[in-house]
Amino acid sequence: PSKPPTYAPPPKSPSKPPTYAPPTKPPTYAPPPKPPVYPPTKPPTAPPTKPPVHPPTYPPPSPSPPKPPTYPKPQRSLVAVQGVVFCKSCKYAGSDTLLGAKPILGATVKLTCKNTKYKQEATAKTDKNGYFFLQAPKTVTSFGAHKCTVSLVSSPMAKCSKLSNLHGGLKGATLRPEKPFTANKLPFILYTVGPFAFEPKCY
Repeated sequence: PSKPPTYAPPPKSPSKPPTYAPPTKPPTYAPPPKPPVYPPTKPPTAPPTKPPVHPPTYPPPSPSPPKPPTYPKPQRSLVAVQGVVFCKSCKYAGSDTLLGAKPILGATVKLTCKNTKYKQEATAKTDKNGYFFLQAPKTVTSFGAHKCTVSLVSSPMAKCSKLSNLHGGLKGATLRPEKPFTANKLPFILYTVGPFAFEPKCY
């Protein structure tokens, strides 16, 4: 009757189950959810809003500045020239001054233009105030006025007929533009030369 207490060994078996506690390691695989966080953040970094900003770059308005037709305005105009011719006083003969000078009536001046194959010329005479006004040939326009000169030709006064080069009267004076005007419905540009002068014969 003393054998029944042999059931003592069972306590050993319950000691083994706690060894299964290590299964807590598998949860270490939970980190995988981290990678999915990165992909969604990258795509939004390239917002498609930037491309539409480029099309409205303002190149189209750039061609507008050259539009102003300010250059065509100075269209080809005919050429007219004015000036005054004097006779120097004996006191200042030989000097480049018009002090004491008097206007000459009937003095002849000549316009010469070399803007074409053949030289173009025109002449005019002064009035009682020594003033002359002449129109260049219609073949001469304002575009070629820089190739024109005006010079003295002759004086009706025997005592004041020696040409002087005052303001280019002898060698030819270049034209100075004054203002545009219209004559006979034609556009002109008025140029000025001189004033010119003849040297007096003083005894």
